[in-house]
Amino acid sequence: MSEAAATALDAPPPAGRSDLAVISLIGFVHGVSHFFHLLLPPLFPWLMADFGLSFTGIGTTMTVFFIVSALGQAIAGFLVDRHGAARVLGGGIACFALAGLLLHFATGYPMLVAVAALAGLGNAVFHPADFTVLNRHVSPPRLGHAFSVHGLSGNLGWAAAPVLLTGIASAAGWRSAALATVAIAIVALALLFAARGAIADPPDSHAGRQEADRAPALAFLASRAVWLCFLFFLLITAAFGAIQNFASPILQALYGLSLTTAASALSTYLLGGAAGIVLGGFLAQHGEHDRLIAGALGVAAALAVLLAAGGLPAWSLLPLMAGIGFCTGVAGPSRDLLVRRAATARFGKAAFGRVYGFVYSGLDLGLALAPLGFGVLMDDRRFGEVLIGIAILQGLAIFSALRVGKAV
Repeated sequence: MSEAAATALDAPPPAGRSDLAVISLIGFVHGVSHFFHLLLPPLFPWLMADFGLSFTGIGTTMTVFFIVSALGQAIAGFLVDRHGAARVLGGGIACFALAGLLLHFATGYPMLVAVAALAGLGNAVFHPADFTVLNRHVSPPRLGHAFSVHGLSGNLGWAAAPVLLTGIASAAGWRSAALATVAIAIVALALLFAARGAIADPPDSHAGRQEADRAPALAFLASRAVWLCFLFFLLITAAFGAIQNFASPILQALYGLSLTTAASALSTYLLGGAAGIVLGGFLAQHGEHDRLIAGALGVAAALAVLLAAGGLPAWSLLPLMAGIGFCTGVAGPSRDLLVRRAATARFGKAAFGRVYGFVYSGLDLGLALAPLGFGVLMDDRRFGEVLIGIAILQGLAIFSALRVGKAV
C-alpha cells in the first residue's frame, strides 16, 4: 500500500460525516430518554385497575420520577466531566432497561415507585451527557442544527410512547408492554456501544479535565449567568408542564370542545413545537440568541393570553395551540446555545457536564411543580387564570433569558 493511501485511510472522517454520525446517535438516545418519560403514564388505566390505585397515588409516581431526575442531573454533570459522557450515557440507558424489567415483574405500588425512581435516575444523565458530546464533537457551524435535532427527537420519543405502549397493552397486556421497553433500551445500548468511538472524549478534553479537577468543584455556582439559566428552564418548563397536563380540560371548559377535539390540542401543540424546533435550528445560527428567545416566547405568551380571553371561534383554537407550540419550539435551539455561552464564558469546555446538569435540573423541577401549582387553580375551576399563569411564566422566562445575554 502506498504512503499516500495509508495516510488517506488514517485520516479522520470529513467534518460533515462525523457531525451527522454524532447528531444522529445523540438524537436517537435522546428520543429514547423521552420515550421513558412516559414509561408509566400510558399504562395508568391498567395499573390502576390491577393494583387498586387512585389518580393521586399513581400520579405521585411521576413526581418521584422528576424529583429523582432533577437531583440526579446535577450529580450526573460531575460524572460526565470526570468519567466521560459515553460511559454515563450507557449507565442511564441501563437504568431504563432495569426500570422496564422491574415494571414487568411489578406486584404492587412500592415496585411502581421504584420503577419511577429508576427511570428518573436514567433520565438524569441525558442532558449533561448529550450536550457535552454535541459541544465537543459537532463543528460550531452545525451546533444550531444539532440542538434542533436533539429537541425534535425528544418530541418524537414522547409521541411514540403512548402509541406503542397502549397498543401492546391492549393486545397483550401491560406486562408485555413493559417487556417491549426493555428491548428498546437494549437496542439503544447496543447502538451506543457500537458507535462509542464517535462520541469518545477528544484528546484535548483530558487536559481540560485535569484543570477542572484542580478548580473548586462548585465554582460554577458563583456564576450569575448559570443561575439565570436555571431560572429560565424552571419557568419555561413549568409553563410547558401546565399545557401538557391541563390543556385538554381547559379547552373543554372554556370553549365546550368535545373530548376528542380537546385531546387533539396537545398533539397540535407538540406538532407545532416540532416544526418550530426545525426552524429554530436555522435561526439560531445567526446569533442574538437571547433576543430570538424573547421574540418567540413573547408571541407565545400573547397567544396564551388571547386564548384565555375566551369568545374565540372554535376553528381558531387548534391553530392557536399550534402557534404557541411553534413559537416555544423556535426558542429551543437558541436556549441550548445560550446555556453553552454561559458554560464556556468562565469555565471552559471542561465544565460542560456540571453546568448543563445543574441548569437542566431546573427543567425537571419545573415539570414536577407545574401540576401542584396549577392543579389548585384547576380544582377551583379558574381555567382562564391557568392560561394567564402560563403567559406570565413565559414573560418571566423572557426576562431571565435577556439577563443571561447581558451576564455572559
